[in-house]
Amino acid sequence: YGSSPENNLIPQTALGILLLIISALLAYAGVRRSLSHAQLFSSVCLTVSALWCGSGLVYILVGQGVVQPTELRAALVPGLAAFTLALFIIGSVALILRKAVLAFLAIGISLACAHQIAGLSAGGFGQSATAANYLLVSLVGGYFSVGRLLSVITDGKLQPPGTGIQKKSGLQTEQNQGCSDALSVGLVMNLLSASVLACPLLGVVPQLFTGHVPWLWTAGVFQLGMCVLFYRAMDTLAATFSGFTALLKFAEGYSALLSFYSIQPFSPVPFPVVFSVLFFILAVFSFQKSLLEGLYQFFFVAYCIAIAAQPQGFFQGGTQGVQAAIFIVSAFMLLIATFNMVSSTMIPTGQGHFKALVTKMQGLALRAHDKEFHTPHLGYSKYADAEVLGHACNVLAAFAVTATIGDRNPLHVLVLPWVVVAGGALQLLCGSVAFARGKTFESTVFIFYGMMWTMWGLTRYGGLYGETRSFHLSVGIISFMLFNVLVTAAALFLNVAWFVYAFTFQLILISFLLDAVGALPFGYDIGVTIIFGLVSFYFFLSHIFNSTFQSPQIPLGNPLVKLSGVGGGAHVCPHVTARKASSVQQIAEIMKNGGICGMPTDTVYVLVAACNRPDAIVKAYKVKKKAEDRPMSMWVSSIKQLEPVRHLLSPLLLDFMEAAWPSSISMVIPRGPWLDFYGLGDAAKHIGTPQSIAIRNPDCAVATHLISLVGPIAVTSANPTGEADTTHHNQVYAKLLDKVEGVLCDGPSPENIASTVVDCTKIETGHIGFFRVGLIPKSKVLQIFEEVQRRHRHGQTNPVFEPDLHPTETQPDLSSDEDSTIESQRETENSTPPTASPEQSPVLGDRS
Repeated sequence: YGSSPENNLIPQTALGILLLIISALLAYAGVRRSLSHAQLFSSVCLTVSALWCGSGLVYILVGQGVVQPTELRAALVPGLAAFTLALFIIGSVALILRKAVLAFLAIGISLACAHQIAGLSAGGFGQSATAANYLLVSLVGGYFSVGRLLSVITDGKLQPPGTGIQKKSGLQTEQNQGCSDALSVGLVMNLLSASVLACPLLGVVPQLFTGHVPWLWTAGVFQLGMCVLFYRAMDTLAATFSGFTALLKFAEGYSALLSFYSIQPFSPVPFPVVFSVLFFILAVFSFQKSLLEGLYQFFFVAYCIAIAAQPQGFFQGGTQGVQAAIFIVSAFMLLIATFNMVSSTMIPTGQGHFKALVTKMQGLALRAHDKEFHTPHLGYSKYADAEVLGHACNVLAAFAVTATIGDRNPLHVLVLPWVVVAGGALQLLCGSVAFARGKTFESTVFIFYGMMWTMWGLTRYGGLYGETRSFHLSVGIISFMLFNVLVTAAALFLNVAWFVYAFTFQLILISFLLDAVGALPFGYDIGVTIIFGLVSFYFFLSHIFNSTFQSPQIPLGNPLVKLSGVGGGAHVCPHVTARKASSVQQIAEIMKNGGICGMPTDTVYVLVAACNRPDAIVKAYKVKKKAEDRPMSMWVSSIKQLEPVRHLLSPLLLDFMEAAWPSSISMVIPRGPWLDFYGLGDAAKHIGTPQSIAIRNPDCAVATHLISLVGPIAVTSANPTGEADTTHHNQVYAKLLDKVEGVLCDGPSPENIASTVVDCTKIETGHIGFFRVGLIPKSKVLQIFEEVQRRHRHGQTNPVFEPDLHPTETQPDLSSDEDSTIESQRETENSTPPTASPEQSPVLGDRS
């Protein structure tokens, strides 16, 4: 009802803004459900979000007078046609698989778009049908959403028919398909841009113009979003393809935008040719996923060749003809991808043929693509490696700036989107992904070079340069050159290829500087830019090749300068993720053999050694070089690990431990003969003071599991005395170097707040003291202690420490201690209050 043939109930600008708001909410819902594997729902949400985004922007342009009301039909029809087909395909698949609500919503919006096209083509026709379809969609969506809301509010007691959601067991099929929803949405975006470019060729609209920019740039933005989702799904090849297609859509939109100024940009030859080569290599390597996906990408190779063959680029028939073919192929690919995403019966796509071919070839060995393939050397990451796309962007930006402008206006040459989007926006995306993976140097390079390409592209090809050379611009370029000197110096410690990479970019910066001051020698800028482009191409090829094949590998060279400690210790001591039980077992074996390791806790990282290995405790003490007033503490995985010495400890103390642990409460208790049971030997003097010892049961699943495997451990902070706490696994080796023999990696520390240290040396008198009050307040500790005292006054003892039934079984069975420890740990975790975090205190000398 927003657009009737007589008058607009809602002004065009207001309608567009409302649609953009709804689009943002739908996109949020789609991305969130994508991460939880509800992939068909996510595909519907993201597709409809793109529809509202594109049409909303068109309405805003009409409302602001950028597009005339008479041009509304030409602006809307290409986009609506694409979404009519896309939503009909998705809805049909949902209907076949009996997902009624999604099928009704998708097909309903598809029919509404079809009737809206009819209404735009013939005045007054189809408007009522469009409104009726949207009304039905509103009713179904409202009913389902209200039903879900009632179910959540009433905790499932009130649930209208048909509003139940699929259980996790029903999502088994979808979870096996990776990030198929991103693939489907990416195909819809290709369908959208192909529809916009093919319509002028078919005579549906007169020509490509400003009203098509919202559709093309919406497709570009959503393709960038799919690129990120593919990186989340650890699919580097699909993410690179999404980045490439997003770049094309931004360039198409830029060309359409220039028509507003009556400019038809000239497309230089070098860039599309280079782009077609990159697409070709990507298509060949994509055959390892499926033959269908590789063949599909060859259409984009043809598209880039068509752009290079015709100087008017996107405005000429050859280019638009290839897009018409891409439209048809994308529709078939969308049907296959959506069906395979949710169905247990798969449509064959030619998987496995690439592997079978490579297996028959001597000298080639495929790399196993498992979940650990993209795991960084230190820890874990939610994203795959983005270096393939990052280096490809440098190739594209470098060869784009080789285009000669001559006497033309810079805006008349199609260079700006290639340099700013490829060299700038996509490089910043790759830098962000590299930063999320903990690759500090690579992220610095991509972000720094992306900023430089953006600034130079806007200055030289965006019409900001003018006729005069600017000294002020030279100052900025010199600043970039100084920073790149640091990057080049850092590259000396990586490998030869990175050094050449940074050094050749320094030559490009010199060409920028000479151009800014008007002293550029003829041909120098083109020469150094081509050299940098070739070096970047070598990086692109090496990363995509080396990530596919185990052997042979394209070499990048050795570091030119080597220093001790460089490399984060990945090859000196094992850095394993704390999220795998096998990794915890590996660290446990190192500790059992006398090693000292870094371990995450509920606060900062700590350095640990097994109590039954006195030599390890001495090593840890020497590593720290602690003073006697800053002793180590002792940690247990559960109260069960104290059971063998329970007859030597106060019953009131044991009950207090049971009630307070696991938590961030450290208890300072008297030393005694009970320490001898744990095999500390002469190393016992390094734990605690001559009168007392601090003991704790941490509230950290990783820590307690490790302690249950090793036994009680001696703990100290993982940093030299006097330095700041260690809050990330990367810092453990950086601070302690090869003195640490293993690191259990769990990313950044969750807390950095002091623990509560309780003085229990005089607990038998009915009193406890406080050396330090941390996250757990004093009142809470006293409440726990008073409850334990109350139970003792009434003769109630903790069942964990009740005497055994048979006198012959009073001696502890040490062989079953580990099993009882794990069982007690589970009981304790289910029966104790939430915890706080450990930190340094004057008594313990440790933030743990």
